[in-house]
Amino acid sequence: MTSQPPPDSEPPADEREPERMRALVEAIRDESVRVARVQASLVRLRAEALRIALDQMARVRSRDTRAREMPVRSLALEIAVATQSHDLTVQKELSDAHTLTEKFAATVDALGEGRIGMRHAQAILETGIVLDDDGTRAGWEQVVLARAERDSPGRVRAFGRELAESVHPVGMTERHARAAATRGVSVRDLADGMAELSVVLPATVAYGIRDRLRRQAAAIRAMAAEAPTEEAPEASGADSDSDAHTGRAAETEPTTMDGTAAVGEDAGSDAPATLDERGEATPEAPAHAAFVSVGTPAEVTALDGPSVAEDPQSPPRDTRTLAQIGADLCADLLLTAVPAVDPTTDATCPGGLGAIRGHVQITVPVMTLIGHADVGASLDGLTPIDPQTARHLAARAPGWDRVLCDPVTGTVLEVDRYSPTTSQRRFLAARDRHCRAPGCRAPIGRCQLDHNHEAHDGGPTHLSNLSYFCVRHHTLKTETEWTVTQEPDGSLKFHSPLGQDHHEKLAGRVMFVPDADPPPF
Repeated sequence: MTSQPPPDSEPPADEREPERMRALVEAIRDESVRVARVQASLVRLRAEALRIALDQMARVRSRDTRAREMPVRSLALEIAVATQSHDLTVQKELSDAHTLTEKFAATVDALGEGRIGMRHAQAILETGIVLDDDGTRAGWEQVVLARAERDSPGRVRAFGRELAESVHPVGMTERHARAAATRGVSVRDLADGMAELSVVLPATVAYGIRDRLRRQAAAIRAMAAEAPTEEAPEASGADSDSDAHTGRAAETEPTTMDGTAAVGEDAGSDAPATLDERGEATPEAPAHAAFVSVGTPAEVTALDGPSVAEDPQSPPRDTRTLAQIGADLCADLLLTAVPAVDPTTDATCPGGLGAIRGHVQITVPVMTLIGHADVGASLDGLTPIDPQTARHLAARAPGWDRVLCDPVTGTVLEVDRYSPTTSQRRFLAARDRHCRAPGCRAPIGRCQLDHNHEAHDGGPTHLSNLSYFCVRHHTLKTETEWTVTQEPDGSLKFHSPLGQDHHEKLAGRVMFVPDADPPPF
């Protein structure tokens, strides 16, 4: 009689598995070396292409900086069209390649031999670029390169930064002053209608802001903890009477904004923060950015659930985490507070800087607007947003445009409220939604109207000859040999100085919603 294995025993392991895994690991290593060699070749090709463009720049007689930059910008767009990339990304790759070959030649050689990977090369570039003296930088590179051949890119970056700090000939005071000049604000799109707001500030200011938000969030949480604990009905944060409008632009009145951000700490957590000591989000508390929700202060809705009870018979019960409260406070302060120093006057800015409100343009299909669909709303034609937020913003919009589309292609046919110039702008904003240059998604708010056939050459100011370009690409099209022609359906045909043709089609605007009714058969 054959004995049966116990029911919970694992199946016998394949004796060949270790050998197969070993072979796979060796193959991955060999392919990684091959990829590194290809990347080194790309670095050298990009650097050579940029050298030609820089030589063209040197021959430009104009003193206008913008005119002198055109050869590099045109080259970046040529490569972007050829590789389906964004020309700003390509221009950065060109610049990095040029810097690597000119200042870190040993690193490029090591990359070409497969001794390091591209991430190691990027770490060396980022941490060594602060060293201006050629001799100091060369010695630093040899030490860091030896470390890179046996360690991970993250460790190489930390080691390189520390070593560069110790050998840097310029004092910290001067370097901090230069770095402080790079401060600014940026937004990065995330999934599910979210965005990440980043602010580059001196470290003391940044940590001070985070500490103040934590303290304010803790005070709000402490107040909520002292309130009676009776169960209260959930609040939706949405005003059901405001869901019957469509809007293009919304002016935010004093409102409460909602979301999660990399500040504060989660409820019940002993962790001191959601950011580590380097300012990076920890795995336990991922960073998000502002989720915009328009309503009165009594209508706050947290990202992960109801936050404020609206039962008049019981005190408000705040169920937000400290991270969510911190994000809401940050948004409220940025959207409604008045700067401590306001250099404006009533002549230049009636009401001062505190009277300025944020403007956004939203596009929302009518089926989503009336609650029969759950897709399609977008911010500036760029970032998807949730339908609830779109309906809130539409309810408070100072003006609406009804956009009529072709039922098959989705091409914009007409926009309501026709009047010269203003109507053309409405039409083109609804049609284009963002910069029409290849690969660019700059929103309409940062774009300019361009005559595809130049007005000074007889091009008419007509819808069939107008399209939106961001300042960068408008300038490039005007100052270089790039040409643009518009076809009857609104699509654009780009012709580059090197003979490339690129067809930029309009995005379709028609979406099909499943019919809930059963088929009649």
